[in-house]
Amino acid sequence: MTGTPIRAADRVLRGGRLLTQDPARPVAEALAIEGDRLVAVGSNEEITQRIGAGTRVHELAGHTVLPGLVDGHAHMDREGLKQVFPTLGPVRSIADIQQRIAALARERAPGEWIVTMPIGTPPAYFDAPGCLRENRWPTRHELDEAAPDNPVFIRPIWGYWRHTAPLVSIANSLALARAGIDRQTVSPTPTIILGRDANGEPNGIFSEDTMMPIVEHSLMRCVPGFTDADRAATLPAAMSAYHAYGTTSIFEEHGAAAELIRAYKQVHARGALTMRTALVSSPDWRALPGGTHPEHYGRLLDAWCAGLVEPACGDAMLRLTGLFVDIDVVADNRVRAASMPYTGWAGFNYDTALAREKARALLIACAERRIRVVAIWPNMLDLFEEVDRIVPIRDQRWVLGHLSSLSRADVGRVRDLGLVTTSHTNRYVYKEGHLLEAKLGPGRAHEVSPLRALIEAGVPVSLATDNVPVSMFWPVWQSVTRINRYTGRPVSPEQAISRSQALHAATVAGAMLTFEEDQKGRLAPGLLADVTVLDQDPLAVPDEALMDLRADLTLVGGRVVWPPPPSSSDGTMA
Repeated sequence: MTGTPIRAADRVLRGGRLLTQDPARPVAEALAIEGDRLVAVGSNEEITQRIGAGTRVHELAGHTVLPGLVDGHAHMDREGLKQVFPTLGPVRSIADIQQRIAALARERAPGEWIVTMPIGTPPAYFDAPGCLRENRWPTRHELDEAAPDNPVFIRPIWGYWRHTAPLVSIANSLALARAGIDRQTVSPTPTIILGRDANGEPNGIFSEDTMMPIVEHSLMRCVPGFTDADRAATLPAAMSAYHAYGTTSIFEEHGAAAELIRAYKQVHARGALTMRTALVSSPDWRALPGGTHPEHYGRLLDAWCAGLVEPACGDAMLRLTGLFVDIDVVADNRVRAASMPYTGWAGFNYDTALAREKARALLIACAERRIRVVAIWPNMLDLFEEVDRIVPIRDQRWVLGHLSSLSRADVGRVRDLGLVTTSHTNRYVYKEGHLLEAKLGPGRAHEVSPLRALIEAGVPVSLATDNVPVSMFWPVWQSVTRINRYTGRPVSPEQAISRSQALHAATVAGAMLTFEEDQKGRLAPGLLADVTVLDQDPLAVPDEALMDLRADLTLVGGRVVWPPPPSSSDGTMA
């Protein structure tokens, strides 16, 4: 008797080194896909038996294969929004800026707005205004020379791209007039400095001592911003930028405002969503009646948030999960929130903070209803413990993100509460780690982004980009080397983790953020066919090359999402 014939797979990847993240078979050579699922992972011989006439075969030529990466704090939409307004390009002088503005003016009718991206070199814009020969910002009058008949506004950066202030935006005379800004104008907050010339007249330069822009939500609110159509139209480009580095899932833990949720729903409705996306709800508490009493939060959740009760609302590509809660009142957020429902670069509601007693009541109501809470600041840990003493949360996987600093005792508390965590090494190691070390002092430096301590305690730790930049291999590199940009030395090197641990954090632990570790994060039969083929081996390249890894091929649910499918007839990878 002959055995049952093996059914031919839709797609086969063979001849590689698969780091499966599956304890049952940590390393393999090949895999087979049917529909959106992996049906076999094994040796080249085993998988070759699944090749039929219609099977699409990818010859890996020894390349390393990982499960698709999960970004635990992505702000992915921002990468697409960078395409909405024209770039100034690699300007090196004010004359270069004038030439670019003049070219844009020739494409527009008189009176039509000209709005551009910031001055400097993306993605971080570290070099402005030093990139200009004059080493200063252009003034309103210099922009007037380039576009006398159009209002002009050069946007500020989103400050977290480089983590240093000030944020600078520039308006010409017509733009200032449209905004009603003159010598009598007073800044709505001390954070904003209105530049003035020797005669006290506005020179068009706005300087903001903050990380999140305020001017475009207040003084220059008349400037065209991102529309709903912009957000939906640019999401595909944003997804592609992340897929290029092997990311197949994102978790937006900082919360999503209504305009961002609408954009994702539009893209999903037209079948164009290629990134598995989990959005956390970002509430606008200003909509509540002023006299709302904490005891009413339960009724409010029942009325507004029934869709947030776990299991999450949505499907394998788009889901809404959890409620973002905050007690930190960020300076000037009330001013920014004045432009709601518009959120600018943020994508989340600004004015989300609640008074502590209200937040406590809200968290208890969430715990009772199994609505998962997501927070990104360490001071929420005390509240989580208070809630847990009233309504246990240890099986609800509440999220504590950003992971700036935690003491050894805090690590134990995180473990005992059953929390899942996301790191933010781009900020708290690479850009601000030296500041945190100095603030904590030498006896507490080990508390800075304590990834090793958390992992050794059994806490799920996932990695995140925060869109600064988009590649998950930056936080992999930062987690392994702990290098600080400003000092060139490691930040609390005893908290470094191994490369294998970092890859586990970027895959398996990321899937745990959405209760999907039985669906993705590993290469194993029956799981979703989210796969990335890398250009180099992350376990073998030198430390300094980790951040430069890219994907040669990325699949989501068995579908090629990066790059376009190869056209060669023999199926070898381009």
